[in-house]
Amino acid sequence: MTTVLLVLLGVLVVVLVVAFLLRRRFLLSGLGAVTMWLRPGGSRRWSVGVAWYGGDVLLWYRGLSLAVRPHERLCRSEIRVSSRRTPNRDDLALPSDVVVLAIATPEGPRELAMEGSTVTGFLSWVESAPPGS
Repeated sequence: MTTVLLVLLGVLVVVLVVAFLLRRRFLLSGLGAVTMWLRPGGSRRWSVGVAWYGGDVLLWYRGLSLAVRPHERLCRSEIRVSSRRTPNRDDLALPSDVVVLAIATPEGPRELAMEGSTVTGFLSWVESAPPGS
């Protein structure tokens, strides 16, 4: 009986790992998908995830999750980039080569961290909102 439970537990772990890897591969395979770290205003914790931006919305999916729905949904017309900086000693969870953007949203301030090449594309996307948005 114990052997059967251990085998079932092992199979369950393998299935969860495969599901997690397939989800991540699917998320990163889309056009406009990039790795992005997110930190809500007032929080000290960064969360890594995959962001899709295109059209008028940025969808951010938590990296360590099996959820199929985005954790954050930010409308391009409501995003205001207020500053840009390099990671400091309080940002230990971030790679040293990323750029941190402080943004204002209707839900409150957020910080997004991404690679330098991604920042250029992201800022172009934010700034190219249609007039009157």
